[in-house]
Amino acid sequence: MSLQQDRIFSGLAPKFARNIYASSKGELRLQIVKQRMQAELPLNTNKPLKILDLGAGLGHIAAWLDALGHEVTLVEPAEDMLAKARQQHPWQAASFYCTDIQGFVPYAQAQCWQYDLIVCHAVLEWLAEPQVTLQQALPLMAAQGYLSLMFFNRNALLFSNIVKGNYQKAWQEKLAGSGRRQRLTPTHPQEPQEVLAWLAAWELDILGVTGVRVFHDYLRHKQPTPEELAQVYALEEKYCQQEPFWRLGRYVHVSARHP
Repeated sequence: MSLQQDRIFSGLAPKFARNIYASSKGELRLQIVKQRMQAELPLNTNKPLKILDLGAGLGHIAAWLDALGHEVTLVEPAEDMLAKARQQHPWQAASFYCTDIQGFVPYAQAQCWQYDLIVCHAVLEWLAEPQVTLQQALPLMAAQGYLSLMFFNRNALLFSNIVKGNYQKAWQEKLAGSGRRQRLTPTHPQEPQEVLAWLAAWELDILGVTGVRVFHDYLRHKQPTPEELAQVYALEEKYCQQEPFWRLGRYVHVSARHP
């Protein structure tokens, strides 16, 4: 058993809202992820899907899925995050659980709940045991169900540190954050090929792999004009699934299916 703990963002809802979602990087992340989910997952269906959002945060993806007419269950261990998610979005058919993945999974199994789609975005990199925890959640996926997984890319973190001149950190490969205070550097950034190997070992079919924010974070102009951002967004869309560019996305999104 790991002596480390999962990172839970209690008290950080305002910082997440300000630093992530009220920014061009947050807007781009949502735009790319929504596009890939719609292209690779059966979201435009007449029958509502049962969807589980693990680590739902401020609820942006869950609210979008709810607005599409699906039945969404949000699981989020930070009470203030979940409260803000409930308050800031209109909801139609959503349920909310303030607990972590390890607490929710056995509860859901006891109820014999199954989901057509499991969403797990920007969660793995904050877990003490990412592979183990994700695998524990997979029995909640229905037969021929889907997984939408997004994680912080360790390769992009290394690249970013070198670009910023953090050479010692790069040489020593001390890339992970400490999880202390209010810093948002992930404690367990993931190697994409390792995560893809997990999914293959679990016999999931990969439907698409996408780099999210391949170019955006390296713009020389830190406050680009709307016209410049539109150009960057278009280029991100063009190259996000092309070799070698997707491999340097700040996040990697994977769509997969249970056979």
